Amino acid sequence: MKRGNSGFALVITLIVTALLVALVVEFISEVYVETSSKQSFVDAQKASLMAESGVSGGVALMQFTLPQVSYTSLNDIWAKPMDLPEEQGVLRVTIEDESAKLSLNHISGANGRFNDETDPTGSYYGTAMRLFRQLKLPATDLCDAVADWVDVNDIPKPGGAESQWYLQRKPAMNAKNARLDTFEELALLKGFTAEVIEKIRPFVTIYAENDVNAFININTAPKELLMALDERINESQAEQIIEYRKSTPFKIPSDLGNVTGMERIATGLSLRVTVKSRVFKIKGAAQVNGTTKVVETVVSFAGGSPQTLYWREY
Repeated sequence: MKRGNSGFALVITLIVTALLVALVVEFISEVYVETSSKQSFVDAQKASLMAESGVSGGVALMQFTLPQVSYTSLNDIWAKPMDLPEEQGVLRVTIEDESAKLSLNHISGANGRFNDETDPTGSYYGTAMRLFRQLKLPATDLCDAVADWVDVNDIPKPGGAESQWYLQRKPAMNAKNARLDTFEELALLKGFTAEVIEKIRPFVTIYAENDVNAFININTAPKELLMALDERINESQAEQIIEYRKSTPFKIPSDLGNVTGMERIATGLSLRVTVKSRVFKIKGAAQVNGTTKVVETVVSFAGGSPQTLYWREY
């Protein structure tokens, strides 16, 4: 009997010990998780502040630089990523020229009419068509979809869609009948799938200096967009433009005629392009102990003081 009691007591002792060990392990785990969570939160806050300070620095740089120059190019200090030493972590600031892209908000007017190729201040529609074709995308349908989204009428173009189509989607919505406010808004438009958006992302924008003109900067535009400016500009000529501007940035639009083969084409483009940009995307990316935060903003310097057109943190 004594031997049985002692065996039972041993089992009880082992169970109690196991429970105590489990409780201790759980307690230690909770303390570790709580401490890690607090540390992650602190790291995220630090990274957020660093990223925001990077953006503020980028804005200050452009605010100081732009009034002193008559043209902007990829040779400028802002055009190269800036890695800034920080005691708390790593900070990178990048500045991107929005005038190096085509403004989708300018390919159609509020009346639904596309900008005419003969309009010296327009032809954004023609540029968009050529660009989308280069990218092997359904150019007509995409342009129609943009026009229907921004125009005030409810008459769909052949490849576009108005409220009747959008109300059948999930979630249901009306066509906006106003200009795009953010690049992300494109995902709402008919035909603008995730794949399409990623393909056009380097070449299009929805921001411009003003509602009337969205001139493309020939000092910063990529090859694909240079080719889209005029049907006579082939890949070889676009590459010549890029090579030329590396050592001799264009100071006035007509300087484009100095590039071999561009003499006649430049005359027609001189009223449709620019050499100085005033709208930029500024991004600050900070990392602290493996935690990354990014602050991204689009700022217009067209007026006397910087105007924020877009801002987000992720």
